[in-house]
Amino acid sequence: MTQAKLILVTGATGYVGGRLVPKLLEAGYRVRCLVRDPSRLEGRSWLKRVDVVQGDALNPADLAPAMRGVSVAYYLIHGKQGGRGSAERDLQAARNFAQAAEDEGIEQIIYLGELVDPTANLSPYLRSRHETGFTLRHGKVPVTELRAGMIIGSG
Repeated sequence: MTQAKLILVTGATGYVGGRLVPKLLEAGYRVRCLVRDPSRLEGRSWLKRVDVVQGDALNPADLAPAMRGVSVAYYLIHGKQGGRGSAERDLQAARNFAQAAEDEGIEQIIYLGELVDPTANLSPYLRSRHETGFTLRHGKVPVTELRAGMIIGSG
């Protein structure tokens, strides 16, 4: 019997990630979550069924242990905090993630971006989301980029 694929979910403390994890578990996948603050997962019904790795995509050393043995990685990270340097931090996290995915032999990255017109005058947040997708797609690991309208919900 073959072992179920291991899926990495970043952003599991957020609105989309927190709803994706139980769906992956129901589908029979093994799930690992990379989170900066594991306490933000407390109370999730699925917490005891996943492997949690504490780390930050801005720190390349945190990514290798999170990605080890993973087949597919969901990139649901975004820096809504704004402020000076926020866009550059988002891009650095994406570059780190793409490189670590290549180094660890990830088969596929799935990225949830925003549905935008890249020729429009975008807010810094939307421009950053678009550039993050571009950064991930130009790495060596195949990327599926899903583009949704603005998603608003509790984390």
